[in-house]
Amino acid sequence: MNFELKTLSLSAAVSHKCDLLILLVPEGFKPQGDALSVLVATALKQGDLELKPGKHLALYAPAEMAARRLVLLGCGKGDPHAVRQAVQALGATLKTRAIKRAALVFATDCEAGSVGAAVRTMAEAGYVYTATKSKAEMPALSRVTVGVSDAGAVQPEFAIATALAVGVEYAREWANRPANHATPTLIGEAAKALGKHAGIQCKLHGPAQVAKLGMGAFLAVAQGSDQPLRLIELRYDGAARSQAPVVLVGKGITFDTGGISLKPAAEMDEMKFDMGGAASVLGVFRALAELKPAINVVGLIPACENMPDGKAIKPGDVVTSMSGQTIEILNTDAEGRLVLCDALTYAARFKPAALIDIATLTGACVVALGGLRSGLFASSDELAARLAAAGDAALDPCWRMPLDDDYAEGLKSNFADVANVAGRAGGSITAAKFLQRFVGDIPWAHLDIAGTAWKGGTAKGATGRPVGLLLHYLLGMAGAPATRRKTAAARRARAD
Repeated sequence: MNFELKTLSLSAAVSHKCDLLILLVPEGFKPQGDALSVLVATALKQGDLELKPGKHLALYAPAEMAARRLVLLGCGKGDPHAVRQAVQALGATLKTRAIKRAALVFATDCEAGSVGAAVRTMAEAGYVYTATKSKAEMPALSRVTVGVSDAGAVQPEFAIATALAVGVEYAREWANRPANHATPTLIGEAAKALGKHAGIQCKLHGPAQVAKLGMGAFLAVAQGSDQPLRLIELRYDGAARSQAPVVLVGKGITFDTGGISLKPAAEMDEMKFDMGGAASVLGVFRALAELKPAINVVGLIPACENMPDGKAIKPGDVVTSMSGQTIEILNTDAEGRLVLCDALTYAARFKPAALIDIATLTGACVVALGGLRSGLFASSDELAARLAAAGDAALDPCWRMPLDDDYAEGLKSNFADVANVAGRAGGSITAAKFLQRFVGDIPWAHLDIAGTAWKGGTAKGATGRPVGLLLHYLLGMAGAPATRRKTAAARRARAD
């Protein structure tokens, strides 16, 4: 979906030609003398329109309007959350086959973040998975004009939102693909494709290189599969070499059977989403390619399958991680932390300013937080605060969880330095405590996205989270306020 930003007054919107004109009307709207204002005032007076987020009134070929269809859309207080809720209510309308060009017009001056929320929500609503379908109809809607009272004032926000939409779509696409269409090798190829963008480099490490590095935990998980593992290393260099990078580590279990500790058959197909962390790293780099911010970023993806082959690891096995610490594997279905611990050790060689891992790690986090907020664990208060603020700004929220040392007591082992699981209580926390052993003094955060990376049921599919949270964090770290940053995406949008 292509977006363009224009300055559009309500009187100008009346004559804007499109298949669908959506007018976002907030509470407290004061009508002017134009035809749209008169229509809104009449609808409100007659009780045909409410301004709560998502409430709307649809009209066909309204008099004096150049648009073929008009939707008067209530957006509450007009804040980003309300705008997102409002646009989500039009999901089915946006996929109508007859609608190819649409305009989304703000009836009043928009709040900071509201344009970005509108763009991201429109893009999400327009996404359709087609990769493995023999007959799939793409949405007819291909171009959206966003109309505001002053395009220049929100141009940088718009540029970030359009770049983020591209990154989220890339993450969703790879997370949605079945495991036989998203093997570790194919994920590596997707990363190599990102390396074609200016400023991005990609290096792939195979089994031999990983063995040479001493990544015994990562190798142990992969040994039960016929699919060769990949350690994917992405670099984005947007700042001076002297600037320490932020390192993102994404869990890349392309399919998780649980191994010998086999999962129940019901809904096991959803374990193709267990590389949601890896997909989010790919999505972030796709967005960085658009925005080109002044920051250095490294992305690491340990990618493999977890299968119950005769060569697979068994409960009770002890393996040696890259750090030299030995690990007793009490449950082979706690494999994500095994591949991540070696990647976290490897990350130290980049001397990062911050180290963030992203993983669909524990069902316990889903129980704790559901699908609304990702679990945030951090060794640094400053890093935690930045990530939480970035999540709020991106409408991709997280919630900080505790990391008290006492939680690590359950990870003690009689046969190794540490066990890979503790008891059921506080499962997401003990998993984070396991990972913390492998980061040293580096400012570190762990995002458990088991509840937020995908949806089940009739809405089954990847969400692309937490690409928004991570991108907003990185842009904040790049220094310049989002409202003043000049980007390649912004320049292209102005050219449109």
